[in-house]
Amino acid sequence: MNKKKKILLHTNHSKAFTGFGKNCKNILSHLHKTGKYDIIEACNGFQKSNPHLRKLPWKCVGTLPDDQARIDQLNRDPNIARAAGYGAETIDDIIKEFKPDVYIGAEDIWGFNQYWKRKWWNKTNCMIWTTLDSEPILPLAIEAAPHIRNYYVWASFAEREMAKLGFPHVKTLRGSLETDNFFKIDDSVREEARKSHLIDSNCFLIGFVFRNQLRKSVPNLLDGFSEFLRSNPESNAKLLLHTHWAEGWDIPRLIKEKEIDNSRILTTYFCSACKRYEIKPFDGQSKDCKYCGSKGTQNTTNVTAGVSESQLNEIYNLMDVYCHPFTSGGQEIPVQEAKLAELITLVTNYSCGEDSCTSESGAFPLEWAEYREPGTQFIKASTYPSSIAKQLSKVFKMTPAKRRSLGEKARKFTVENFSTEVIGAQLEKILDEMPFCEWDFDFTEKPRNPNYLPPDIKDNSEWLCDIYKNILNMDADPEFDEGHKYWMAEFYRGANREGVLSYFREVASKQNSEIVNPTDFNDLLDGDGPENRLAVVIPQSAGDVLMVNSLLSNLKSLYPSYDIYILTKPDFFPLIEDHPSVHKVLPYQEGIDDLLALEGRGSHKGYFDLAFLPHIGTQKIFNYQHNGKDKNQFELLSEL
Repeated sequence: MNKKKKILLHTNHSKAFTGFGKNCKNILSHLHKTGKYDIIEACNGFQKSNPHLRKLPWKCVGTLPDDQARIDQLNRDPNIARAAGYGAETIDDIIKEFKPDVYIGAEDIWGFNQYWKRKWWNKTNCMIWTTLDSEPILPLAIEAAPHIRNYYVWASFAEREMAKLGFPHVKTLRGSLETDNFFKIDDSVREEARKSHLIDSNCFLIGFVFRNQLRKSVPNLLDGFSEFLRSNPESNAKLLLHTHWAEGWDIPRLIKEKEIDNSRILTTYFCSACKRYEIKPFDGQSKDCKYCGSKGTQNTTNVTAGVSESQLNEIYNLMDVYCHPFTSGGQEIPVQEAKLAELITLVTNYSCGEDSCTSESGAFPLEWAEYREPGTQFIKASTYPSSIAKQLSKVFKMTPAKRRSLGEKARKFTVENFSTEVIGAQLEKILDEMPFCEWDFDFTEKPRNPNYLPPDIKDNSEWLCDIYKNILNMDADPEFDEGHKYWMAEFYRGANREGVLSYFREVASKQNSEIVNPTDFNDLLDGDGPENRLAVVIPQSAGDVLMVNSLLSNLKSLYPSYDIYILTKPDFFPLIEDHPSVHKVLPYQEGIDDLLALEGRGSHKGYFDLAFLPHIGTQKIFNYQHNGKDKNQFELLSEL
């Protein structure tokens, strides 16, 4: 009766300055406080055993392998590296280790590509909580829909579009906000904060908080701001771009191109030494901090070194209006944060923006023109600068009482629809209706096929899809997969198929060595223990296998009571499996020629009493333990 349901949330780290990261922190804090659940956080972008992950009130593991050499190998193929970054390499092991009753994946949908084909999918309660932001809906999201019983999106826009496609089970569960962190501060405190950053009391300050991605419409905003200035010269307006200027848009170049006075564009500098921020015009990176005097420690705020929630709340309160033009988005959390600070928000009326630009939400919509994203043909919004200027003018000319009334409405709407308490309670209901998982199913995964010989396909793109599918068991979409695009570029630069095929086989062999676990391997062996089992590992080639074949009668006479197992590649089974001294032939896989794994040591009992490996013994290549039963090995090895 007191058993707790075990919840595994797989997403950005709860300390990351991202939308998924903030949602993770809010939701896990809420669930932890209930005391109803055992919680595990699986965070992308960290190695599995990173010591920094041990400092949370719940269990936390990274989803990258601990082995740096393995990571280096994965990084050779962008497709595989990207999947590994989302946890594809370790998620099966994490599931096996923790055996959750509920798995929640909260990331972009491509972070879970083909998860529904994994052995554990829907054996436990599986839930995807993802952001879909454009029409037409991403094909992968449509492909996944029939396999995801608990499918949640962050915006009603996505729920509506999925329903049109015949998936009414897709429901909206918005990203959560900690509403106590963002609020309107006292006017006198606000004025003091403005004064400390040299912002005039009569300045009409327009704000935009964003990750500097190309889908954030910075050029459109600058054009709209410029038009607003021409129409309202008395506004003494400035534009605060709270973002990292070292990525994405080249903002200084845009400002110069649009002939805007640089002093009218402000940004946030953050000092990594004293953790204080300063609002001022952009003047490069690595600036000296005026507060603590540290040299070169001030940079524009970013996801790894940025302001705290309380500092960000103060920054919102410096603003008079918040403007968020974008091409599309999953939720755009800064919009809700600005509303909590009781700001009127101007938001592009497309995608998730539809939920946040209604009159009920204390906002005004920004009109847009449709354009198509190259390649995907997604509908994207190009916000009209004229609409930005028009809505800015509307807010500027509004009475203080009207602004205050709309700001209060904005906060009320956000608390009722986005607060951690509301979203957390909705998630609790979903979790509590799910059954406990018995965990009595088979984890065996289909092995990769490093020996696959691809047919003579003339088209390189089709040939790549064929080896992805038949060697790595991966479906590669030429239109979306970064790995496919990478290898096509390599072909263009002169790569040959032999080299590409060799790399794929290397990856497949490595993955096979990780697929095989002790239970799987024991299933291939006869008897209850390693006693009287003997292994000869001879991966290849035909000549070596034939030589071993000629020595097996002698080996059997030296160890007459032992069953002899031969571990070799399947191609060479016919050369040795009929020998009367052979008990069984097993498929060789990379990593299996580890003497301590085969013979055991310490608490690991091992699979064989004796194992002979095709190596010259050295300190690096260990092949001479043999459990102390080695009196005959030199006679055998002298013949080998």
